[in-house]
Amino acid sequence: MENERKLEQKRVDQVITEIQSQLKQTEKEYKKAHDETSSVEKNYVQNAKVNTTEVDDRMETNAEIQQQKQLVAKNIQTEQILKEQLNTLGELEKTPYFGRIDIQDPGDDRETLYIGTASLNDDQQNFLIYDWRAPISSVYYNGTLGTVEYETPAGLQQTDLLKKRQFKINDGVIKNMFDTNETVGDEILQSVLDEHSDEYMKNIVATIQKEQNDIIRNTKSDLLLVQGVAGSGKTSAILQRIAFLLYHSRDTLNADQIVLFSPNLLFSRYISDVLPSLGEKNMRQVTLHEFFSRRLQGLNVESLFEHYESSDNLSRQQKKLSSYKKSPQFMQTVKKYAAHLPAAEICFTDVTLNGETIFSKDEIRKIYTSFPGNMTLAHRFNALKKKLSKKLDSLVAKKATSQEIQDMLENLSGEQYHELLGEQNKESFISYDEEQAYLGMKIAEKQYAVIYDALFNDFFFDDYEQYGSFLKQKLPQSFEEYSQNLEYHRITLDDCAPLLFLRDLLTDSGQNHSIAHLFIDEMQDYSLAQMIYLKHVFGAAKLTLLGDSEQALYSESKRPKELLSELSETLQARHSSLKLLNKSYRSTKQITDFMKALLPEGNSIQSFNRPGKRPLICQVSDEEASFRALYQHLKKSAKEYSSVALITKNMTKSKQLYEKLHRKLPVTLLEESDRTLPAGIAILPIYLAKGLEFDSVIVNNVSADEYPDTSKRGILYTICSRAMHELVMISIGQPSPLITQLDPDLYGVEQTLTIK
Repeated sequence: MENERKLEQKRVDQVITEIQSQLKQTEKEYKKAHDETSSVEKNYVQNAKVNTTEVDDRMETNAEIQQQKQLVAKNIQTEQILKEQLNTLGELEKTPYFGRIDIQDPGDDRETLYIGTASLNDDQQNFLIYDWRAPISSVYYNGTLGTVEYETPAGLQQTDLLKKRQFKINDGVIKNMFDTNETVGDEILQSVLDEHSDEYMKNIVATIQKEQNDIIRNTKSDLLLVQGVAGSGKTSAILQRIAFLLYHSRDTLNADQIVLFSPNLLFSRYISDVLPSLGEKNMRQVTLHEFFSRRLQGLNVESLFEHYESSDNLSRQQKKLSSYKKSPQFMQTVKKYAAHLPAAEICFTDVTLNGETIFSKDEIRKIYTSFPGNMTLAHRFNALKKKLSKKLDSLVAKKATSQEIQDMLENLSGEQYHELLGEQNKESFISYDEEQAYLGMKIAEKQYAVIYDALFNDFFFDDYEQYGSFLKQKLPQSFEEYSQNLEYHRITLDDCAPLLFLRDLLTDSGQNHSIAHLFIDEMQDYSLAQMIYLKHVFGAAKLTLLGDSEQALYSESKRPKELLSELSETLQARHSSLKLLNKSYRSTKQITDFMKALLPEGNSIQSFNRPGKRPLICQVSDEEASFRALYQHLKKSAKEYSSVALITKNMTKSKQLYEKLHRKLPVTLLEESDRTLPAGIAILPIYLAKGLEFDSVIVNNVSADEYPDTSKRGILYTICSRAMHELVMISIGQPSPLITQLDPDLYGVEQTLTIK
């Protein structure tokens, strides 16, 4: 094997030499493109300053400027492409590839292919490295030695897999290599998982497992539901899936056509480096709170986390109402209400300008009622907007000839004149009167611009009042709370989706058909009503939903097949599929064994065989002893690990502990608006830890009082599953029955602490 290693290192050296050669050439081309861009921009600025008086000269100058604009845009695009090539080559120079397969197609000679994060050809167009997303590369991820099949654009192909070799190459040097019959051998995976947590998630293309590869390369499902246990790599797999889709459909798909709903801002930042490390632009990212807030401007939207914080204080009746508002049945009620809403009950509102009513709500309703009753809601509303716009055009035209505007025209300064004229040529007017009429219209349009904007944005319709009217009719017990919240410019999370759904149905607005793929992470925290609305908004998008029902903080957990059936029916998916990820890679075997024992069906979870310390229960007598235990363990862990998290059930407790600890230890309190993970000790509530991982996790109190029964199991399981290498749980008094009922060999117990 040593001779083989030398031969492989020789090839690595040769490939790196080729990469360095291409780097030098690309750097020259990039510099040339950059200089050309600067030159063209300079010419553009000079031409833009030309001040000519002759019509022919002006026309020639305008043509030159337009030509310069196009050259600038073209050069900037070329420069960007070359910059991306430089980044890709720079990454390949450090780690050219991570895998090798030897294959033999029927009737052909044996071939040796090397797999890396990007393709590389020599000057003879021979493939030195194959992109991990290429069809043939799926053999590396899915195939075991022997006859294998793989998908290509031409259909299913067959080949013999004769060898599969894996490498760990750092800075051009082979650190490890071995042959395997598995997807990724445990030795390589072990070395990756042993690394400490980082500020950013890393791409996993070198360690993709077969079940993850099936998710990544799925192009047929319009609804792909991924249910993965904590630490199973589902988020990583989804990011690689996005990279694969951008590669697979590069002629028809770009990153701006993909939207990912993230659980929080911290998570958005945490995953932000993965796609760029693969040479792809990041997709659009948004949290549910950001999405609703943008569509409900002027209202303070309750976030998922505020909803979670307040859920324990709700009465039984309030919980029942909340559950109903989250249901498909409630959204169906909204739909029926919109379809049969009489014109007399539509909540139109006056359109005013400087105290003057331009269109009264009675006039608007009269126009709306004048349209044929067999028109759809969408057609009637759009016809109304067109009619109002035409009436506004007439009003503006009349205003343009008024004495007020004629007086303004006579007093225009040179600067005001040129501003109104815009790109219009003075010589294009046949007469002075025509020019004055044009300028008068421009002034009138400017005066009424806010009204044009109001019509465009449907401000003549009061969607908030309309939803209140709907509640008064269909759910009167919820109207008073909604009305009170509205008075203080607030809205509960439960009301967001149905209100927006009602508005969109009545106004034929709010939909975005340009999005091709919609990804939702931590989907178990979304209600079916919210799912229905998102499907309504992104109607042309294929859905990829990933989560873990056992980590549901806001609802009861559901079995994966039951969940798929419910989602397929609710979202009317024609080609839905379910992918399960049952192997946990994040935590040591001891931590995984502990957290899976917390679950009633935890035996289905497989632990990756990475040894470590057993979780520790530190039992103390009171609050003061609890604080001392926290302090000692945090101090000890911070010396050993780069990322340490003190995770609590809610923000109130996080703030209390921060106030006690921040004068003694370098701790950071993480809040909903934070976007970056600090080095050292972080204090945060569980809902902000969603999707994140830490070297060491310390739980402030796992007592029977805090976790009395199975209703809190999801919270405890989720907290414990954030830990990679160490898990310490403080308990004031007797630990939760969720823990004491477990096999005592799964955890260690520390009854007392010696404080130094």
